[in-house]
Amino acid sequence: MATAARAVPVERVTSERLLLWTLLVVYIFNFLDRQIVTILAEPIKRDLGLSDTQLGLMTGLAFALFYALLGIPIARYADRPTSNRVGLISLSLVLWSGMTALCGMAQNFTQLLLARVGVGVGEAGCTPAAHSLISDMVPRERRASAIAFYGLGIPIGGLIGMVLGGFLADTVGWRQAFLVVGLPGLLLAAFVWFALREPRHGSIATALREGAPKVERISTRAALAEVLGSRAFLLLATAAGLTAFLSYGKGVWVAILFQRTYGLSAGETGLALGVALGLSGVLGTWAGGWLADRFGRHHRRHMLTAPAIAMAIAAPILFLAYSAADWRLALALMIVTTAFNALYYGPTYAIAQQLVRPQARAMATAIMVFAQNLIGLGLGPLFFGMMSDAFKPMAGTESVRWVLYGAAWLGLIPAFFFWRASLRLAPEMAAKADD
Repeated sequence: MATAARAVPVERVTSERLLLWTLLVVYIFNFLDRQIVTILAEPIKRDLGLSDTQLGLMTGLAFALFYALLGIPIARYADRPTSNRVGLISLSLVLWSGMTALCGMAQNFTQLLLARVGVGVGEAGCTPAAHSLISDMVPRERRASAIAFYGLGIPIGGLIGMVLGGFLADTVGWRQAFLVVGLPGLLLAAFVWFALREPRHGSIATALREGAPKVERISTRAALAEVLGSRAFLLLATAAGLTAFLSYGKGVWVAILFQRTYGLSAGETGLALGVALGLSGVLGTWAGGWLADRFGRHHRRHMLTAPAIAMAIAAPILFLAYSAADWRLALALMIVTTAFNALYYGPTYAIAQQLVRPQARAMATAIMVFAQNLIGLGLGPLFFGMMSDAFKPMAGTESVRWVLYGAAWLGLIPAFFFWRASLRLAPEMAAKADD
């Protein structure tokens, strides 16, 4: 008597929409907890008696060093076929949220620095795993838009951080601000754990793998060699790293410019910069993904055409913004440049996923994150702070403005590297097998 075939058990699978919206909220919290220190920097400086160089170290390098370095081994875990990327994101969220809350309890510069290091350690587990999940669940032709959707967490988190952080700094103080934004992340971590499912696990994933060729596992050295062996990736990582260097540096010191030079309070600065530049960043990030998917399907190089052209146009406009005598005019001009400079995120990370095999996708994201954060977040605010201190004997309170003048024109450099990377996309992406 024939034995009936055993049916595959029914199990809950995370829908693409639930995955993307949940990861967006996670990334909003990620960037909120990372960047709220930007609007709180000036009150912290006054309370703890810090120099501009210490501000740059605390807002940038202390976070970025551990964030960037730990991203690579964590990415190797995320690339393993047996790993649980959902659990990794949930655990990371618990750690960085708790350390954000501890920032509000710091009594001196050293304690605050260590708490910021803890935030960096926690956040290192988020983006490589998130990009890997998105690439597994979203078809290639919509991948730039999907990753750009996830990337909306940057401007939205920045918007909330500036507005809420500035309001809390003016009303209850910077210490309470850290507590208010840090603690809700613990609840979100529980939601992630119970709402999402790792697509590599479970009976359905097992059934789909039966009869299929076994996926080749590659070593860490092989994954690194594959990522770093791509000329297009190296040009792209250079462009993204320089973009982040300028973006993070400008983000911290524009907020300080509005308070120190234009005389706005932390709350007024947070509301003005947060709402205007946050919404502009949302538009630019979304448009960058849409443009990449729309024009990239005709020719791969056009995935980077918009970021290259937009950044070149933004440089002179940004110089005029920093030269403005009235903060309202400066803000109006920065709305335009913020949208232009945000176009790169979706295409950059989508391309990084398509220049390597699936076994190295998280590693590709980790290397890109390494370039953006160690060079960008780690050195941008610190370098700008050091230059501000160096210019003070000559420029006085205008030293921040002097630094920003140079930053505006330096935007031409990443525009050049995005253009150079675009020329190599078609042959390299065609050579990689994809799903």
